[in-house]
Amino acid sequence: MQNNLRVILAKKKLKMSDVVNGTGLSKTTVRALFYETAKGIQFQTLEALCIFLDCEVGDLFEIEKEAV
Repeated sequence: MQNNLRVILAKKKLKMSDVVNGTGLSKTTVRALFYETAKGIQFQTLEALCIFLDCEVGDLFEIEKEAV
């Protein structure tokens, strides 16, 4: 699965701290997603990210076709 959080933040010229402050998510959670070390994600976290970044879940995460 491809995590596009880093790409989206770069395009919008946002920092991790902007996401933390704008969503109320913990710095640890945002950091784990940004550096792709997270093992999973809660629906509330997805919702907060999508609302803040004005995007869809499919924009944040994509299934890599070769991996299937």
